Amino acid sequence: MAPGVARRARRRVRGAPPAGVRARSAEDWWWDRLAPSGSGYHLLQSDSMLLVLPGSGPARARAHRRAARRAQRLRLPGSRATAAKAKPKSAPAPAPAPTPAPQQGPDPGWGDRIPLEILLQIFGLLVAADGPVPFLGRAARVCRRWHEAASQPALWHTVTLSPPLAGRPTKAGAKAEKKLLASLEWFMPNRFSQLQRLTLIHWKSQVHAVLKLVSESCPRLTFLKLSDCHGVTPDTLTGLARACPQLHSLDIQHSMVESTAVVSFLEEVGPRMRKLWLTCSSQTTAILGALLSSCCPQLQLLEPGPCSQVLRLLNLVWLPKPPGRAATPGPGFPSLEELCLAGPTCNFVSDEALGRLLHSSPNLRLLDLRGCARITPAGLRDLPCRELEQLYLGLYGMSDRLTLAKEGSPLLTEKWAHTLRELDLSGQGFSEKDLEQALAAFSGTPGGSQPALCSLNLRGTRVTPSTVSSVISSCPGLRFLNLESCRCLPRGLKRAYRGPEDVQRCLEQLLTSPASPS
Repeated sequence: MAPGVARRARRRVRGAPPAGVRARSAEDWWWDRLAPSGSGYHLLQSDSMLLVLPGSGPARARAHRRAARRAQRLRLPGSRATAAKAKPKSAPAPAPAPTPAPQQGPDPGWGDRIPLEILLQIFGLLVAADGPVPFLGRAARVCRRWHEAASQPALWHTVTLSPPLAGRPTKAGAKAEKKLLASLEWFMPNRFSQLQRLTLIHWKSQVHAVLKLVSESCPRLTFLKLSDCHGVTPDTLTGLARACPQLHSLDIQHSMVESTAVVSFLEEVGPRMRKLWLTCSSQTTAILGALLSSCCPQLQLLEPGPCSQVLRLLNLVWLPKPPGRAATPGPGFPSLEELCLAGPTCNFVSDEALGRLLHSSPNLRLLDLRGCARITPAGLRDLPCRELEQLYLGLYGMSDRLTLAKEGSPLLTEKWAHTLRELDLSGQGFSEKDLEQALAAFSGTPGGSQPALCSLNLRGTRVTPSTVSSVISSCPGLRFLNLESCRCLPRGLKRAYRGPEDVQRCLEQLLTSPASPS
């Protein structure tokens, strides 16, 4: 061997690391800087993130795995290192081969080392956004730590259950319901112990069995919704009300539930009932009768029609039965603020029925009686509310005006002129003089303050130009005025006026136009 070649070989050997010591890479340098030995921290690395966690742990698991693989490649026959060893050398015998690093088991991954509390917070955010199903079921199959987190009952507080074959033929749907019911027999006691809100959709044959499981395993249930469900019996709902002492809301819209079942449920729940959603049908009257009999004095929401704060019964043909002679009125709805009984012209709501609803509602702010032709001004005057803001008495499509009251409108404005913001008298049969006296009440508000009236609908009434001029001058905040089909007004003024400027132009036209009607 030439002297120069020998010197270069000795230089390479002298600068190489000792045998059995692995050369440090840039990755090792960074790992030592982020989590040095003895610092109490360890690193967890995945494909997309690097976590520095407190506590003891394998800080360099990935580096050790790479070292083990590198040592294994060195021992394979045919590798470069093996070929180099096979060549005869004049140099001294090489040092013994380094002992390979011990092989470690498969790394469970960073997800298995995240603290349970952090996983619960992450899962809670996902459940709040998309619900527990199907996310929690899929997450439970990732690893043991995720299974433990997904099994916490606190995450299963709101659940929607629907058979997978909803809408299919009867046999297939019944089979799917039985299959899901078999799974629920395990899920209910193991996952739903803290369930608060439950929605059942498209249950046709097994709803009774599902609700029985709920009554046995969900004592904290507060809200139950049944959508497109059949076969709900009075015993099922009554048993659920007894087993769930916190249940206060029931939604049975679009479900076939007998009125006897609902009435039995309301009687069992009693004062804790807060919200009830219904679908208008021929059985709604029985449910309303139960509510009026003071079985649920704390009811806040009835849909269509919340009681105690808002009660809306739109397009409901209601035939209230007169109470017996010895019947005493119930407590009513002391907190009621809005009542809507608007419906077709065949609505038979009378003064007596309205009085039974509102005899203890002094805080009423909105009263919508459109289409209720049997309501009279005298019946409205006897209501206990003193600060009514919106009153709608419009009659639309009435062909028989002979049965309408011709007088009595001053009784309304004398009581509520200081608070009324919207008034609808369209289609009423009050005379010209009666309307003049009624609308004159807005010019004499107590204390000299301006009236709050901003919307007035006089469509189809016998209001005169002088009356319209007076009410516009007295109500500077008037923004909507409907004078369509008013037979006592000139032809060019019979339209709806929107906005303060438009209403003022109406006043100018009234002052300059002849008073004779068209």
